[in-house]
Amino acid sequence: MKTALPKAWPVKTRELHNHHMDSTVWNDFKFRGDDIVIATYGKSGTTWMQQIVSQLIFNGEEGINVGALSPWVDLRIMPKEALLGLEAQTHRRFMKTHLPADAMVIKPEVKYIYIARDGRDAAWSAYNHLARFKPEIFDVFNTMPGRVGPELQPPGPSVHQFYRDWMRMDGHPLWPFWDNIRSWWNIRHLPNIMLMHFNDLKRDLPGAIREIAAFLEIKVDDENFARIVEHCGFDYMKNNAALMAPMGGAIWQGGGGDFINKGTNQRWREVLTPAEVRDYDARALAELGPDCAAWLEMGRGLKAAA
Repeated sequence: MKTALPKAWPVKTRELHNHHMDSTVWNDFKFRGDDIVIATYGKSGTTWMQQIVSQLIFNGEEGINVGALSPWVDLRIMPKEALLGLEAQTHRRFMKTHLPADAMVIKPEVKYIYIARDGRDAAWSAYNHLARFKPEIFDVFNTMPGRVGPELQPPGPSVHQFYRDWMRMDGHPLWPFWDNIRSWWNIRHLPNIMLMHFNDLKRDLPGAIREIAAFLEIKVDDENFARIVEHCGFDYMKNNAALMAPMGGAIWQGGGGDFINKGTNQRWREVLTPAEVRDYDARALAELGPDCAAWLEMGRGLKAAA
């Protein structure tokens, strides 16, 4: 029995362009009825969720090239071949975006999984992500035609200063953080939206995988479930990083191993002052409200309460 759709369905209200993104690519995107879109702010468990979804679709197979099969559709420098390859896929498709919900096309028949992480953890991970870019990659982002806004600059030597700038300029040098979280939280009640938290995956990975499978209406093969869980663990993903990372990890100095870095939380506790911790908590509360701020910090089960 299908859930009745709400009378007011979300519509795209804006475009988002920067050194990384071009949201207009979704305007004419040809969705299929069983498509899966994995959405995050970024550095919040995107690849982890892509691996989980791939393992559910392919029933625990070895050697799934997630980086090739599941492109970042609105990445401005995305090779056209990757999107053409997505169109040619005959299996159930899964792709990713880092757009806020109001800059994204939300189709009733498509499943969307939004995964979030405490902003301090996302910022720490973003620093490591950018600091390990090959120097020439910044030139690619900055010189390719179509960039809107400032250039993408390499981070300095201090992760602490990177975090301060990230807070002061709302996600700098990436894209705004708070409205990304807020936009997906605000549509969490829709039947085709699932909110997931990085901590929920760490807390109970098998349970989270079963919840995701149920949301995607994928029947889990119990004989293969242990292998699915193993293939979604950090050690397996780190050892197979070239299959997980975009472009096989070629844009990072240490390859895919730099992309799949640590997968740990709260490294910021060793660096931030008590005042900075309080400032973040106060900002989260002001930007998101108490329920969303609490969920963003710790996670609240496998689907946030409506």
